[in-house]
Amino acid sequence: MTTVIDVEGVSKQFKIHHERNQSLKERLLHPRSGSTEVFDALTDINFRVSTNETVGILGHNGSGKSTLLKCICGVLQPTSGEIRLRGNLAALLELGAGFQTELSGRDNVYLYGAMLGFSKKMVDAIFDDIVAFSEIEHFIDTQVKFYSSGMYVRLAFAVAVNVNPDILVVDEVLAVGDERFQAKCIDRIRTFQEEGRSILLVTHQADQVRALCDRAIVLDGGRMVANGPVQESLRIFREHLLEDAVELDRTGVQVDITIDSVTTPSGSFDVRSGAGMNFDVNITAHSAYSGYFMMEVFTRSGLLVSRSDAQGSPVNLMPGPNSVGVDLPQIPLLDGVYDVNVGIVDHHGTVIAWRERAASIQVTYNGREGGIVELGASIRQQ
Repeated sequence: MTTVIDVEGVSKQFKIHHERNQSLKERLLHPRSGSTEVFDALTDINFRVSTNETVGILGHNGSGKSTLLKCICGVLQPTSGEIRLRGNLAALLELGAGFQTELSGRDNVYLYGAMLGFSKKMVDAIFDDIVAFSEIEHFIDTQVKFYSSGMYVRLAFAVAVNVNPDILVVDEVLAVGDERFQAKCIDRIRTFQEEGRSILLVTHQADQVRALCDRAIVLDGGRMVANGPVQESLRIFREHLLEDAVELDRTGVQVDITIDSVTTPSGSFDVRSGAGMNFDVNITAHSAYSGYFMMEVFTRSGLLVSRSDAQGSPVNLMPGPNSVGVDLPQIPLLDGVYDVNVGIVDHHGTVIAWRERAASIQVTYNGREGGIVELGASIRQQ
C-alpha cells in the first residue's frame, strides 16, 4: 500500500522563559535577567500511515499528542526530522482551531475551503451538505464567537469530512459533541474507511481505538513507546505507563498494586452459553488500599459487551496477596471469544492498576441465533 504520512526522526523543542522582563524598557536595563529552559515536546518520532489505514494515538496529558498532530498538519515546524504527506489533508485540531471568531459560520466555511485550495464554486457545490451535516442551519449566519462548543465541533467536522480529504486528522474534538452526533461522526469515519481513506485519530477513549483503529501509537513524555496492534498498544498504555504514575492514598502513602493473574477453579475459561462461571482475580498490594474493582468484556473485534460501574464494586486490599472473586450467574453470550479486562480504580474513577486481556472466555452456543447475546425471547400469537 502507498504511504500517505511519513514521519521520520521528528523532534520538537520549545524554549520556556522564566522571569523574563515584559517591557522593552526592562529588557534594555536588564538584558541578562531571567533564564531560558529547553523543553523537548517530541523526541525522534518515526512512523508511517498507509492508504486505507486508521491509526490511533494514545498518551496521557502532556505526552506530545497534539504537538505531533500540529507538526503533521503544518501548524508547527519540527525542530528536526521530516514529515512527508501524499494527498490532501483535512484536520480537526483543538476546539475552533482555524475559525475566525468575528466571521459567521458561512464565511468560515468559505475561508476554510479557500485554505484547502477550493474555489468559491467548489465550496458552493458542497455548502448545503456541510450545513445539513452540522445541523446548525439557523445559526450559519451567526458569528462563531457566539457558538457553543458543540456547535463549533459540528461545523468543523462537517467541513472536514465534506471536502473529501485523502487524510483526515482528528484531535479529541469528538468528545465535545452529544452522543447522537458522536455516533453520526463515527458513521462518517467508517464510510471514509470503506472508501480507502487514511485517518489519524487522537482520543482518550480506548473504546473508539478498539472499534475504529487498525493500529495504535502510544506517546509518553514526547517519546513513542508503542507502535503496533491495538490490543498490545492499549496494554502498554494502561499497564506499563501506570508504573510511572505516583498515586497516593488518603494518608499520603504511595499506592503500588499489581494484578497478577485471573484463574478459575476448573482451570478453563470455556463455558456454554446460558451457563454461569466464576473466576478469581489475584492481586498483590504493597500497602492496604480501599478502591473499586472494574471489569470490561469485549468481542475480539473490539465491540464493548459490558463494563461494570466504576464505583459499584468496592474492594479492600490488604498488604500482600489478595483475591477478588467474580461470580457470573449466567452468560447470555453467543458463540465466540470474549476478552476480559480488569482493574482497580479510586473513588474518582482514576485507574490505579489495570490488566488488559487478563482472560479470554470461549463461549459455545448450540442454537441457531446470530449476534452477540441470547435474548431468550418468547413468541406468542395474538
